[in-house]
Amino acid sequence: MIPFFIGASIALLMGVFAALYRAFKGPNILDRVLAVNLIGTNALVVLILIAYIRGYNAYLDVALAYALLSFISIVVIARYVESKEEL
Repeated sequence: MIPFFIGASIALLMGVFAALYRAFKGPNILDRVLAVNLIGTNALVVLILIAYIRGYNAYLDVALAYALLSFISIVVIARYVESKEEL
């Protein structure tokens, strides 16, 4: 079962690199915001998988803090983009 989780982690990290490309080359700002959100979500899932594989509960605490920071940053970016479009 552990090799499956390691393979899933590698596949998710490859998805992070694809989203990173979209964040740099996105046609508009909303695509870039969604790419950053996808990177945060994939990184969160990878942290949870690492916590399960290694058996360290500290990684779950880090994942929870990272999820909160990711959510707050996406809300701030979305509000900034919304206010910029109104001008």
